[in-house]
Amino acid sequence: MEIYTYKFKNKNSPLKTKPRTKPLPKAKQNYLEAEETLFQELEENLIGYRRKFKFESTKNWRFDFYVVRLNLLIEIAGSPWAVGRGGKKVANSLLKHDSAIDAGFKFVRFEPCQIESGFAIDWIKSELARLEDGPDQTISTN
Repeated sequence: MEIYTYKFKNKNSPLKTKPRTKPLPKAKQNYLEAEETLFQELEENLIGYRRKFKFESTKNWRFDFYVVRLNLLIEIAGSPWAVGRGGKKVANSLLKHDSAIDAGFKFVRFEPCQIESGFAIDWIKSELARLEDGPDQTISTN
């Protein structure tokens, strides 16, 4: 049946064949390179981590890495799980970050250039060293 006769007989337009669900957004190339670099650096330095960490089972929120010892969630800018433009996406991202902080996690977001330059792994190493040294002795406990 042609579209014109269908519209004439049924008084409405034909069903759309386009799927309603959108596929996941594709990751950018610089994100993929940065993720692989951080993965290799964490492996080389024997830092305990988990990839694609999902901290809340009821939500479809994922962070790129979770450093176990620091209780640190790492998100790389440009990932398919990071937000893009738009009001709802930004609000959802802020809710994701706030929920992670409320659950007791620390959160940090790195740009791919920070990972490629080595800043990210140096910062993680310094945080681990600070954790091993104990509390800061400049502040009196009395």
